[in-house]
Amino acid sequence: MNPNQLSRIVLKGFKSIRECDLELKGLNVLIGANGSGKSNFIAFFRLIQQILLSKLQLYVSKEGGSDSLLHFGRKRTQQLAAELYFGDNGYKFILEPTKDNRMVFAKEVYWSAQMPDWSIGEGHFETNMGSHTQISNPIVLKVIKSWRLYHFHDTAESALVKQRQAINDNIYLRSDAQNLAAYLYLLKEQYQTHYQRIVKTIQLVAPFFGDFYLRPCPNSPDQIELEWVEKGEDMPFKAHHLSDGTLRFICLTTVLMQPEDHQPELILIDEPELGLHPYAINVLAALLRSTAKSKQVIVSTQSVGLLNEFEAGDVIVCDRIEGATHLHRLDESALTNWLDDYSLGELWQKNLLGGRPSR
Repeated sequence: MNPNQLSRIVLKGFKSIRECDLELKGLNVLIGANGSGKSNFIAFFRLIQQILLSKLQLYVSKEGGSDSLLHFGRKRTQQLAAELYFGDNGYKFILEPTKDNRMVFAKEVYWSAQMPDWSIGEGHFETNMGSHTQISNPIVLKVIKSWRLYHFHDTAESALVKQRQAINDNIYLRSDAQNLAAYLYLLKEQYQTHYQRIVKTIQLVAPFFGDFYLRPCPNSPDQIELEWVEKGEDMPFKAHHLSDGTLRFICLTTVLMQPEDHQPELILIDEPELGLHPYAINVLAALLRSTAKSKQVIVSTQSVGLLNEFEAGDVIVCDRIEGATHLHRLDESALTNWLDDYSLGELWQKNLLGGRPSR
């Protein structure tokens, strides 16, 4: 296991997740019924990132206060506890609600092979990670800050990806791809090989697509807008001339085929199959498998077609049982006989994997 990757997560008392202890791999495919808690599991990674950006109280406030984060509120759950394992390194904390609806650290601990259990405080409202000279730059702090949760569902006319954007907003691709044009412009200028691979992959799914037409806006050279041309033509079209599915696939392809040194250590994508043609889903699965060879990937899906493209051992099943989310990884050996005759998607549809609505 790559020491930069999350090998195990222990979580208690977060939203619908009463408790879970889950081993993670390079590729992790999350399936489950609507309302089973997939989104809550992914939301925990957003919480972790906000904690290590010293924005815990802002996050708690935006989420509606501590009761909205605790499993059925503070009357049922008094603490939110988590442990994150990165090989020999790790980070754990316990959060408790306050009377003024904030959350306070009852405990915060960092550990490594050199420091087996290093307490970094209690009673504080924002993380102490990074404030201690002994651990001013621990591996977990650097890795978690690089995580990205991508969500490309908004393709309406008002979506930011379709608007003008600052041409220098190109350090990384933002979670909603609002800076897609600026980021692609950077890749075209500085990473031509990766840029051409992105274009050719898009053409597999959208054969009419010729190339992006990337240029500073004529009347505002510090801004850029997403434009493209059809194959064999030179008249540029705006982003709103792309179908929703094509635009989402462009965003996904850029995330998964960007230069490796630009990719987050952990890539989380929520339901990437939305609006995609079955062939596009097959290409997407290949991109996810390829990316997971070097970076960690967590993807949630409702798509039988996408699930069919993975191995049983890649799959984490999410069920809602008596009001609580239960997560477990599929046992590949237990499904060997079934998989001789059925695909993973067919077994899911037959409710032999779990992750289906139940009464």
